[in-house]
Amino acid sequence: MSCDKFDRPVLVVVDHLGDEENGYTLTAASEHLLKVAGTLTNNEVIALVLNASPQMEKLSACGVSRVVVPELAGRSPRVSSVVADAVIAAERALAQNPLGAILCLSNYRGREVAAFLGAHFRSGAATDVTDVSVVDGAISAHKSVLGGQWKTAFTIPSGLPIVAMRPGAGEAAEPTPVATPGIIPVNVNFSAPSDAVEVMELEELKEHGPALTEAGTVVCVGYGTDGEIEDAQALADRLNGAIGATRAVCDEGWVERSRQIGQTGVSVAPNLYIGVGVSGAIHHTCGISGAQKIVVINEDEEAPLVKLADLAVIGDCHEVLAEVLTELEQS
Repeated sequence: MSCDKFDRPVLVVVDHLGDEENGYTLTAASEHLLKVAGTLTNNEVIALVLNASPQMEKLSACGVSRVVVPELAGRSPRVSSVVADAVIAAERALAQNPLGAILCLSNYRGREVAAFLGAHFRSGAATDVTDVSVVDGAISAHKSVLGGQWKTAFTIPSGLPIVAMRPGAGEAAEPTPVATPGIIPVNVNFSAPSDAVEVMELEELKEHGPALTEAGTVVCVGYGTDGEIEDAQALADRLNGAIGATRAVCDEGWVERSRQIGQTGVSVAPNLYIGVGVSGAIHHTCGISGAQKIVVINEDEEAPLVKLADLAVIGDCHEVLAEVLTELEQS
């Protein structure tokens, strides 16, 4: 088998943070996904945006040559079927140069979107993908299964492949910026599921610090903290980072479920991951594979995460954190 690239375009569904009043910012996860898409094709990377005012300069820097802007007619892009209908309309508008693949993020909405699209195009849809490439002209995808105990590799040999990537996952490459990406406005024929749902009210979740999947530094608390996470939160604040947690910590109710990292949570790809009292079960470590540097504070020198770490501090996590915070205050 040989690794190669498509000679067809790749369409990427991207997300922005913000609103019309304050402007939109391309998410770090979408920026990474666009760079992954660039490794799959010798043709163009096309972005599908879900607002009327996308961050064009960032899309340009990510190598996007054209931007599809669907007319959502007041429907919410938080509804999976609405997004799927927009992608279907985009594929139809781009039919003169057929797509090689469609990529989206494997979050709660993205997994549903992939399912809708797989059914519509009668093609394979892969979710929670951790790595993707083109092998012998077909998509080759990797993912963790069975609670993270096994890693699998599989292909989508025919049809239009739909790939939902875990945020921050996959090998990215720095693209060549495009001076002025073209804009493609698209009218959408909405399906019955899209017309059946109306979002009446949207209340934004107030994040303490940066969003977990966007943070450059993540301080993750494990069961070894015994639920005492105040110092870990203080360290995250001091480093302008975000707090994450293992599944066991979320099961205990010590940290909200939205902060769970791993197989059944989110994937993160920070510059620095600090594991505090985290043993490092594989269903957790599969969610931090994109971290640039891993630092571990743990009493157990045999803990799996210690063996993965770039730097391990063996000791009581509360005592170590207290010393670290003192040093930071004095610096």
